[in-house]
Amino acid sequence: MGLGYRLVVEVKEVRGFCPLYKPGDRIVVEDFYVKAGESSNICLHAFSALLSLVTLLAHGYSTLELGLSGEENLGYLQCPDPGPPHTKGGTVLFEIKRVKTS
Repeated sequence: MGLGYRLVVEVKEVRGFCPLYKPGDRIVVEDFYVKAGESSNICLHAFSALLSLVTLLAHGYSTLELGLSGEENLGYLQCPDPGPPHTKGGTVLFEIKRVKTS
């Protein structure tokens, strides 16, 4: 039995340099799985920031109550890389859209 939600995590913006992501890349989560065939490669740094909130959203928690946006079933998160001058990387802004599947 699945959780009844499909989450699409899409890269909306890259601030600085990210060697992996560009706007439009996405990670699709359905039930208990990352849908590999529908997803871009997953950066462990970004996924560590996304995982706890993606899990809550997959279980039906409100994006409004979690403070992820001003709209239900829509949220925004970013990767923890601070970018220059602290690192050579950059911060990636992710948009999470949730759709009920059952």
